[in-house]
Amino acid sequence: MKALVFGTTGQLGIELARTAPPGTLLLAFGREAADLTHPEACAALVAATDADVVINAAAYTAVDAAENDRETARLVNAEAPGTMARAAAARGTLFLHVSTDYVFDGSGTRPWREEDPVAPLGVYGQTKLAGERAVMAAGGPHAILRTSWVFSAHGRNFVKTMLRLGSEREVVSVVDDQRGGPTAAADIARALWTIAGAFAAGRGTSGLFHYAGAPTVSWAGFAETIFAAASLPREPQVTRISTADYPTPAKRPANSTLDCARIRAAYGIEQPDWRASLARVIRELEASA
Repeated sequence: MKALVFGTTGQLGIELARTAPPGTLLLAFGREAADLTHPEACAALVAATDADVVINAAAYTAVDAAENDRETARLVNAEAPGTMARAAAARGTLFLHVSTDYVFDGSGTRPWREEDPVAPLGVYGQTKLAGERAVMAAGGPHAILRTSWVFSAHGRNFVKTMLRLGSEREVVSVVDDQRGGPTAAADIARALWTIAGAFAAGRGTSGLFHYAGAPTVSWAGFAETIFAAASLPREPQVTRISTADYPTPAKRPANSTLDCARIRAAYGIEQPDWRASLARVIRELEASA
């Protein structure tokens, strides 16, 4: 299999390279070679490739910054994926794309299903939703994975932030009224490779799929598990606070839980236990410290 991957320096891009199936030829483009603020240039790379699959692992993920940087977020999260997906569709090439739980408004308590009404609370979610729709409208073979609370040993993420704060403070305040499924970038990468393999074998199903870790937890509960698993000089105390106690420029959904039944039925992909994935990430971080 030959795969063209955009966003190779991000959390997911790094894990896609690390988890690629044996024999996979990876054509990797980071920001320096494929700037998604120039969608047509990225589409030209897709049009020129003979890859079996194009994977877009790049995104504008600065949720708060997007509120004042709408145009950049639109280019990266909406315009570029759509332009690349159209170039892939013209060649009949599979296009895999990653989206977010932020397309929902976070109301209710049950896990969100793919067919549920979308209502993003901010620019990040709005632009990611526009990207989803553009990929689907391109008309080629595709799969879109909505995921949540991504973490890894690379880049910026909640796990690394908590480990830093936990080494500096005895008490850490964390929001407790937002709930979701933490998802390791490595698990997302493996799910994408499974889907690519299914298409290569003629068993692929285009569409929108939810994929997130289990069990559901709040940010505060996630933080407590991180501290318990890490080898810190002392385990910090987590003070559980409300969203109102920690105002941010962009609103966050209170309920980010995703129903992952569709991806299980289509591809046999089970929800990963984020606690096991977290243990692996922490071991990697501590080994490299």
